[in-house]
Amino acid sequence: MAAGIVFMIIGYLLMQGGGSEDPTVFNEEIFNARRITWAPLMLIIGLVIEVYAIMASNSSNG
Repeated sequence: MAAGIVFMIIGYLLMQGGGSEDPTVFNEEIFNARRITWAPLMLIIGLVIEVYAIMASNSSNG
């Protein structure tokens, strides 16, 4: 489960930034590949790992 949480944290960190100091000025930095592709991919991978960790049977339970 820890690996899934780490992937999700990385995804959220990759989404940060790209805003403009002036709200009337458009900043194209919000549409770069890091925020559009890599961040959601990391979040999805993290969620899949979490679901697998929850659903996988634990061998110590018998």
